[in-house]
Amino acid sequence: MKLLKYLLVGFIFGIVLTKSEAVSWYRIYEMFHFQSFHMYGIIMTAVVTGIIGIQIIKRKQLKDIKGKPIEIQDKEIGNARYWIGGTLFGLGWALVGSCPGPIFILLGAGFLSVGLILVGATLGTFVYGVFKDKLPH
Repeated sequence: MKLLKYLLVGFIFGIVLTKSEAVSWYRIYEMFHFQSFHMYGIIMTAVVTGIIGIQIIKRKQLKDIKGKPIEIQDKEIGNARYWIGGTLFGLGWALVGSCPGPIFILLGAGFLSVGLILVGATLGTFVYGVFKDKLPH
């Protein structure tokens, strides 16, 4: 039953991203050329929603599904890794026209060529996992 809830939320998330054109290659192209506010508005809405949600969790001391308190750990100090990671993420996003979430939405919408992007993203994640301990953090 719990799996069904997650699938339902995933379907709703996919529909919202599709209808808001957040999975549109053209909208992403516009964003990276600073030609439109559309994607920046979506991203800022997500950030504000996240900030509000985290504050509610912290102030009301909410619990997870299993009844355990939700603990949000502070980020580790270090600017370089966030800049390098963000730059690599942004470059990948700009090159393929999709960030990780919409890859599955685009596959579900029938854009089968996005499967190659999914393979690349999975391979990149695997390579990072292999070299993670050897990289400066």
